[in-house]
Formats: sequence, C-alpha cells, structure tokens
Amino acid sequence: MGRFKPHSTAPVPERAILVGVDLGRSEWTCEESLAELARLAETDGAEVVMTLTQRLDAPVPKTFIGKGKVEELCSYVRNLEADVVIFDDELTPSQQANLEKIVGEPVKIIDRTALILDIFGVHAKTHEGRLQVQLAQLQYVLPRLRGMWSHLVGEQTRGGIGSRFGQGESQLEVDRRLVRARISTLRRELERLERRRGVQSKARWDSGVYRVALVGYTNAGKSTLLNRLTGADVYVRDELFATLDPTTRALDLDEGRKITVTDTVGFIQKLPTMLVESFKSTLAEVRAADLILLVVDVSDPHRELEIEAVRSVLADIDADKIRCVTVLNKCDLVDADVLREALLAHPDAQAISAREGTGIRGLLYRIAQEAASGSVTMSVLVPYEKGLLMKMVHERCQVMRETYVQEGLLATVKADPRMASTLEPYRVEDEASDPNPDLGPDQTGLECQQALED
Repeated sequence: MGRFKPHSTAPVPERAILVGVDLGRSEWTCEESLAELARLAETDGAEVVMTLTQRLDAPVPKTFIGKGKVEELCSYVRNLEADVVIFDDELTPSQQANLEKIVGEPVKIIDRTALILDIFGVHAKTHEGRLQVQLAQLQYVLPRLRGMWSHLVGEQTRGGIGSRFGQGESQLEVDRRLVRARISTLRRELERLERRRGVQSKARWDSGVYRVALVGYTNAGKSTLLNRLTGADVYVRDELFATLDPTTRALDLDEGRKITVTDTVGFIQKLPTMLVESFKSTLAEVRAADLILLVVDVSDPHRELEIEAVRSVLADIDADKIRCVTVLNKCDLVDADVLREALLAHPDAQAISAREGTGIRGLLYRIAQEAASGSVTMSVLVPYEKGLLMKMVHERCQVMRETYVQEGLLATVKADPRMASTLEPYRVEDEASDPNPDLGPDQTGLECQQALED
C-alpha cells in the first residue's frame, strides 16, 4: 500500500494577478474597483495572489499599462507562478495580443469583461440564459480571433507559386464566418424566445395582475427577498451573480389582491455593454413591471455608488420612468447610526432584513399602497352567471365589503383603472363604507431601526 500515494482530485484554483489603472474618471477609486474585481475572480474559482496599480492620464495604446509596469508584471508573474492576469478595464484585441506575447505562455491575459462572461457561462441554467451568454461570448471573441492558424501563415509570406492562396488567412476568415453565422442563429433564436416572452407578458398584462420586479446590485439579496415574500425556493448563495435567470412567483397581498414578483439578474459597475444587449429579453421583465423594488445592501460601504450603477442600467433599458421604491436590505448587519444615515439619504425607502424577516410586513404594506394608488372605490353588483368576472374581482381588486344577494355578488371594491372600466356596467349606488380602510400593517419601514435601537 505504501507504493501507491493518493492524489487529490479537487480542482486547484488558478493563481491570479489583478491589474488596475487609475484614470481619475470614475467615482469608484481604483482600490474599490479592484476589491470588487477580486470578488469576481474568487467567484470564478481563482485565488488572487496580488494586485498591481498604475496612475495614468490615458491607457497606453499598445499594452494598456506603461512599459516599466509591464516589465514589473512579468517579474511578478514568474516569481508568484501566476496562471492568469486580469485587467480591471476592457482591453482591445491588440492590447491583449501584445501583452500575451510579452508575458508569454501559458499565462492567460483577460479583462473584466471576459471574467464576467465566464461567470455568467457557469451560472446560466435555463436554455434562454445559456443562449444569451453564448451570444455575448461570441461577440467578445469575434474581434479577438487570431493566431490559431499561424503555423500556416508562413506559407503565405514565403512567396512563390501558390502564395496567393494563403491558407492561414483563409482559415481565419472561415472561423470568423462561422462565428458570425452562429451569432446570427443565436439572435434569431433569442428573438423567437423574446416574442414568446412578449406573449406571456401580454397575457399577464391582459390579466391585470400587478407586476413587481426586483432589481439591484449583484449580491444585494434579491433572491433571498423573493424567497421570503413568496415562499419560492430560488438558489441563494453569498457570491456575485449567483442567479442569472429571471424567476416569477405569485403573491397574495393581505387585502386579497394577487400580484407577481420577478427576480432579475444582478447589476454591477462596468457591466459589459454586450451583456446588457444580450440580456435585453430578460430585462424586458423589468421594463414591463408596474413597480420596481431597488434592493440595496445597506451594509455595503459603497451602497450609494451601487445605487447609481443600477439606475444607470435602468436608464439604458428605458426602465427609469417606472415607479421605484428603494429597499434597504441586510439592516440586521449594521448598527442604528448607519441605518439612520441611509434612511436620511433615502427617506422614502423601506428598511428590511430578508434573511431574518424583519420589516417584511411593512414592505408588503408599501407594495399594497403602491398597487392601490390610482385605484377607484366603487360598489358593483356582479350577476352569478358572470363567474369569471367574480373571480377577477377577488383576484384583481381589494374587496372592502361583499354580500351575496339574490341577483349576485354585491361588493364594494378598490379597482385599478382598467378593472374599474370593466366593472363600470355593473356599478350600483355606493354602499356606506369607509372610503379609506386601514390595511393595518403590524410593521413599518422604520421597524429595523427601532429594533436596532431597542
């Protein structure tokens, strides 16, 4: 037995060096951005062994960083036995190729975009999600196709008979054509899925169900909140981009109204444009929402910058005009002073802890208020033969009072404008009732702060 030594089959994490350039143009400091890049690298299974920074007015066209810094990087790669170098900003194809030549094989040179695409590729589970990630990856790879047939290029450069038919060049063009063809195929498939999603969204719109979308920075706790609100069993883990695919669940509010809540992909600063473009069909769920809950990790010191990053993406997808409520999550992880400061900065926000359940009833009350805004209070008499309409009354309206009489269902309800127009033919003289019934929340958005202070 002593002759056979067991070997571990556990994957060995790649050793990564992070490189950042401070151009003085971002609200995020270079150190803050690199700290986030380190979390991304760890999410993708790498071990960060060091970070390297440089202050420049503009990136160096050939290698992004200066010549001396490149030599320093090569030294660190050799001494630390690094496997991959990750740049915090997007590299041009020529910059990436030049750095690969200088640093030498087998060390990989990638940028933030490639890292995020790799994470998305691992975490995408649904058919549509995988198609969207593949499209973004191919769009990223297309301008970087090079060198795979360099052993044939020599035949082109030697001259003489047959040199006009350079095989390296033609094979590279074949590769590009194949990639372009695959991109076209993926786009057609995604357009087909988007049309199907549009039909489903139209069906939800026609049903009159109030739609709530959860958006926020990655790892803000959106999936945990969806699980807490609806009892869903969505995958939750403390890592960036743990879930990519949208999940919609139904929720019955206390007053009887049925709504839907959709969890969406998390956002991040410097989110690659091609990813936003590829995920437009998924983000259409956000554009179609009646209410957006912007979930914020209140314990994150960069929460204000993260809010701005999310609002920027919302503007990119034309969702910035939709009614939005800020939800300060993870209030159980901060003290009362930090929470008070956040509430002063966002006085209209709801403070909760999705994990502990604190403040959830206050949030539900707020959602109910938003859903009822613009509603019309009316009394209606729905005949018994209108069974579907009775069902719609109970699902889409807040029923304040109801009685079954000989002619049918006599009810005083709060209905949204579209439902009110549907019920108008059945309207009767209003009953004597309280026009502003108290929905009676047991908790408010300040519950977290009160709990901390107690």
